[in-house]
Amino acid sequence: MSMLFEAKGLSKRFGEQVVLEDITLGVQEGQLAGIMGPNGAGKTTCFNVLTGRFKPDRGRVTFAGEDITGLAPREIAKKGISRSFQIMNLFNDDSALDNVLVATPRVRRQGFNGWRDLGGDSAAQDQAAAVLARVGLQGKERTPAKSLSYGERRALEIGVALAAEPRMLFLDEPTAGLGAEGTARLADLVAGLKRDLTIVIIEHDMQFLFRLADTLSVIHWGQVIARGTPAELRHNEWVQRSNLGALAA
Repeated sequence: MSMLFEAKGLSKRFGEQVVLEDITLGVQEGQLAGIMGPNGAGKTTCFNVLTGRFKPDRGRVTFAGEDITGLAPREIAKKGISRSFQIMNLFNDDSALDNVLVATPRVRRQGFNGWRDLGGDSAAQDQAAAVLARVGLQGKERTPAKSLSYGERRALEIGVALAAEPRMLFLDEPTAGLGAEGTARLADLVAGLKRDLTIVIIEHDMQFLFRLADTLSVIHWGQVIARGTPAELRHNEWVQRSNLGALAA
């Protein structure tokens, strides 16, 4: 099966510090791919290079056969890739529904005024409400984002990413700050999204990743040192020797 998303030979440095060196990754359509590694391994920088926040010094990124290397995040989003952030980026004083509306393709085409003009557009309102229902926020449409619980705000951020109608979704540390119950709900949500989307997750919760991912890549010292299915990585000698093996057990 051909790859929907590929990164080949990515390298990135900041000043004299080499953060990524010759990173190669591939994600098939319909897969959930995980990126894991110890703190300081370079996985966050890798994630940001893959999604356009940082331009690689060397290497190439392709999506659906098109070279997207060095494109701005806005341009990458137009190609059909959405992402969430470890630090949530919501309009706190606006309702959950309005947060989703502003991320829809129609509003992005029309600009800020398009968002305000959608107040009487029942079709747009229904579309946004359907996204909220998909992420478990049915009945919270008129609730200000700042009044939602932490777990609900995490779900809303994923809803905002889904509102762009992406073909591929990148999630950055989605379980950050969540307790066991919130993590379990998020795992159920991601498992449902996996049926319709290609997903890449960078995540510190190894049990979460091992439960959901089809493939995993382990990054350490800015390089991919292991890759495979969760079952394969459970038996990987490096993973077993590291703290990651205990976390994934």
